[in-house]
Amino acid sequence: MQIGVNVPNFGPGTNPDNLARWAKTVEGLGFDLLMVSDHVAITPDVARQYPAPFYEPVTTLAWLAGVTTRVKLGTTVLIGPYRHPLLVARMAANLQQLSGGRLILGVGVGWAKEEFKALGVPFERRGALTDELLDTLRTAWDNDADYGSGQIPIWIGGNSDAAIRRAVLRGLPWHPLRFTMPWFKDALERLKDISSELDRPVPDLAPRIYLRITEKPIDDPDRRAGEGTIEQVLEDIEELRRAGADTVLLDPYHGDPDETLRPETAWQALATVAAHRV
Repeated sequence: MQIGVNVPNFGPGTNPDNLARWAKTVEGLGFDLLMVSDHVAITPDVARQYPAPFYEPVTTLAWLAGVTTRVKLGTTVLIGPYRHPLLVARMAANLQQLSGGRLILGVGVGWAKEEFKALGVPFERRGALTDELLDTLRTAWDNDADYGSGQIPIWIGGNSDAAIRRAVLRGLPWHPLRFTMPWFKDALERLKDISSELDRPVPDLAPRIYLRITEKPIDDPDRRAGEGTIEQVLEDIEELRRAGADTVLLDPYHGDPDETLRPETAWQALATVAAHRV
């Protein structure tokens, strides 16, 4: 199983130098994947969780491709309705070539109503627009003479049944985000039920979990996966592996924008996980 890291590409501590330090740390610790998030207009609903400055993900990954050599690069997740599908196809194909084939494109429908309004995109059509994007990507990338990237790996991000259904119908890995293990176990049953209902194989799993290491165990039933002692974190990762996860993405951002000014705390947590990897 591969383990990746969700790198903050937002907040007061984010700048080109710190992004490069993040990338070199993630790759140097031996992690397999580095991913960043996506927002375009930092409207109030976005800023409450992901404050400015916000570095656009494809541009950022192109920069990080030049300061890394091995680690895979991806989006968790690119918001499907925000850009014209042919523009996404072109940007992703170019990044796939520039990075030496290291791109994974996580795609989701989005949630920030104010951002949708600022971009002039109808919020109520976000699912249909995402499906249109996915169809266009596959068709465009079949044209190797133009795009030259081949078919780039895509993950379907989101915790809703609609996201599960989209992953099942398209045979693409499901990428649920920041959850408790009881929720995941219930969601896994829904995934199997929907796969059976649609007579399709159960898709691969590539979950993104919280990462916060504590000195004492957390006994709260609402404990998020990836939160607790290193033993609890490792057991969560192992349980996800047993459930069929091919990749687990660790998210060390805890919600305080000032954390981005002190990335060393997150790096220490990542180093602890890296030291215990088999």
